Amino acid sequence: MAKPTAFPRIRAEVIRLVGLIPPGRFTTYGSIAVHMNCNPRHVAYVLARLDETEAAALPWHRVVAADARISRSMEPELAAQQKALLEAEGMEVDSKGFIQDADDHFHIVGIRRDIRWSLPD
Repeated sequence: MAKPTAFPRIRAEVIRLVGLIPPGRFTTYGSIAVHMNCNPRHVAYVLARLDETEAAALPWHRVVAADARISRSMEPELAAQQKALLEAEGMEVDSKGFIQDADDHFHIVGIRRDIRWSLPD
């Protein structure tokens, strides 16, 4: 049985796109997913599994849930770190994790791309 090739390609593209989000801006898991033509859970899965070196180099904190909110399923310590990093870039985050004036800080990833992540059988 052939080894699946889709996930490494999805992972590489998520990392590339997150690296392009400028300081002081944020985007959502869903926004990246729409651009990539994949599921937002794939984006979240990739970001949740960054190793220490990748997490230190990549602005993962600039990706939040669809409602411009820090993910409620994130561990509290990590959510506090994300909030601090977003605030250090000039974004105001309320006590419930919502980015204030979200439209002023939203980064548009781009239009939907017609990507086929797996090759046909």
